[in-house]
Amino acid sequence: MSVLTTYNMLEAKTNLSRLIDALENGRESEIVIARNGRPVARLVPLSVRSAEHRLGVAQGQFVVPQTIDEDNALIERLFAGGAD
Repeated sequence: MSVLTTYNMLEAKTNLSRLIDALENGRESEIVIARNGRPVARLVPLSVRSAEHRLGVAQGQFVVPQTIDEDNALIERLFAGGAD
């Protein structure tokens, strides 16, 4: 069971931009706003980002080989317990 992040009205009003940012960036999936300790509202993102927004996040951080089959014989030996 996940724990809901709850803010009182003053905290929510003071930190609204930060709360919205947390929802947009996926750090929070839902935020509850309470009045006098009683939950009265829920902030949720309008839509979940699709995987297409993640493409390119690692661009330039590694080199993609021409073929992934180049080392198959070595990998097979290693899995069989053979030495490198």
